[in-house]
Amino acid sequence: MPEILTLYSAKICPYAQRVEIALSEANAQFDRYEVDLRDKPEWYAPKVNPASKVPAVAYGGPKVPADEPSPSSTKIAESLVLLEFVADLYPDANILPKDPVLRAKARFFIDTVSNKYNPAYFAYIIRGEEGAREKLEKATEDIQALLPPEGFAIGEWSIADAAIAPFLGRLIVALENDFGGYPEGEGPVLLNDLRQNQKFTRFSKYLQDVTARRSFTDTFDKEHIRQVFASRLTRAAKTA
Repeated sequence: MPEILTLYSAKICPYAQRVEIALSEANAQFDRYEVDLRDKPEWYAPKVNPASKVPAVAYGGPKVPADEPSPSSTKIAESLVLLEFVADLYPDANILPKDPVLRAKARFFIDTVSNKYNPAYFAYIIRGEEGAREKLEKATEDIQALLPPEGFAIGEWSIADAAIAPFLGRLIVALENDFGGYPEGEGPVLLNDLRQNQKFTRFSKYLQDVTARRSFTDTFDKEHIRQVFASRLTRAAKTA
């Protein structure tokens, strides 16, 4: 029986949602504490995560309020570390397969997300760098090339899907509302392209499936994210 687990999270953070998705898939019992990333509690860094980031967990120790973490609990941070921790904690959930080949495929998919897809996402949506759309489309093709003909990243759902789903959800919110650093008006056009262009047929199906899964929808506060993006990513907000 797993010990007490407290997750320190933030609705806006895609890295934190990764862990919430995995915990949902594992049907885990845990306490959740929302961290205001723009006004973090003074106790958070010294008592939970010295890097002052989310996600982080406090595992074990006595049952205490989340804002009074016990020194006897183990503190663990970093989303990809936590994905594997959840998989190890709940092996019967099979969110990381036991088969070594499938485990390697899941980890390679996650590596591609980390080193190709996410850098292109941030370059296009957040920074609006020149040539970033082409980089995002190429990264999308790289992800698509790893997908099996049907199903999720390695066939059955796994932590590989938790690694990318939060970014895909936020991509949809940004593009459909035309929020971001890219040229004005381009967002809805690119979203339609990702959904309708035959070049992205397999990715489009994956995008639909992974963002429709209950563990994703239950942990994705679309309206909150839209409001935050509206305040931070609109062109008016950037020039104010």
